[in-house]
Amino acid sequence: MNEAASPPRQPVDGFALGLVIASHSPVLLLDSALHILAASKSFETAFNYSAGSATGQRLSNLGAGEWSAPQLGSLLSATLSGFGEVVDYELELQARDQAPRQLVLNAVKIANGGPFDAQLLLTISDVTEARLADRQRDDLVREKEVLLREVQHRVANSLQIIASVLMQSARRVQSEETRAELKNAHGRVMSIAAVQSQLSASQLGEVSIKLYLTQLCKSLAASMISDSDEIALSVTADATMMPADTSIRLGLIVTELVINALKHAFPAHRHGTITVHYAADSTEWTLSVIDDGIGMPPEGTVTPGLGTSIVEALAKQLEADVVVTDAAPGTSVAIIHRDAGSTKIWRRSGGSGHHPPRCRLRLSGRRLAGLAPATRFNASPAPIYPALTLFLSVIGR
Repeated sequence: MNEAASPPRQPVDGFALGLVIASHSPVLLLDSALHILAASKSFETAFNYSAGSATGQRLSNLGAGEWSAPQLGSLLSATLSGFGEVVDYELELQARDQAPRQLVLNAVKIANGGPFDAQLLLTISDVTEARLADRQRDDLVREKEVLLREVQHRVANSLQIIASVLMQSARRVQSEETRAELKNAHGRVMSIAAVQSQLSASQLGEVSIKLYLTQLCKSLAASMISDSDEIALSVTADATMMPADTSIRLGLIVTELVINALKHAFPAHRHGTITVHYAADSTEWTLSVIDDGIGMPPEGTVTPGLGTSIVEALAKQLEADVVVTDAAPGTSVAIIHRDAGSTKIWRRSGGSGHHPPRCRLRLSGRRLAGLAPATRFNASPAPIYPALTLFLSVIGR
């Protein structure tokens, strides 16, 4: 009989032997030369060894040599010497005529001194099915990402087609009122297309608000500002990262406020600047859209429109306050989120001129005289994905 298979000469610690015999999991007791002093019944069953056949063999010679991983042997020897340890060591076991198995091994030094040399208790967990499930989950995630990119691509194409049809219809109609409404619808579709495009680029993960707003405003400027020397659109923002669903809502608010400023703040080819600003600290964040146009009209002189409802609904979902201020010149609209407090919409008195889409105003939940009744909003958040779905859910309220 060779040395690897000879009966072990080292005395066996009775307590350790009892642990191995009582174990319902695969466990081995190894001596200082990595011979198997004892093997649990579950080890023999799990790895198809006959009863008692593993005892006395060197671990690396067990079976057809499937346990002879050099790194494992080195780690076990280092653990015996006190210079290393085996913690959650992963081993791919390729036994003869069997499929590969993924194992996780842990070893503990349990005896040293007296009649016993150092010994190791080696526990073995079969994680083959768990690793297979992980791979399947990863495959599903990759498949979902591919499908999501395809959906996003189709949504973008559909939005472009809708925008083109609206613009063609606007050119053909005779009624100026109808043409204005079609152009307004075209602008809204283009704004949603811009939000959707930037969201797709973010891959629905954590979004850099500075990069997101910068790219969004570039898209808005390219599609809605015919002369960049006449009107400038700029962004200032900090390095905040935020979830995609929050960025969707902020993006939709920005597009509504920018569209409003472009429509009303600069009549008769007036030159000016629109600035989008975002800043956050530990207790609040503020999103502002500021123009240096003709300013706000007197209270009660403008009928609330669709843009008002969209901004109010999105602010409600963000648990934020809307503050409209005369910027002298121009108008400032700030969306302010604090840790506590309900959404209120305030209008600060100012000069004459255009009024942004915030003319449905509330103070402490009471309607102001002469203004349209405030809409009741559902505070539950809208779906994360699709900017288009969120937009339609908001305007449908």
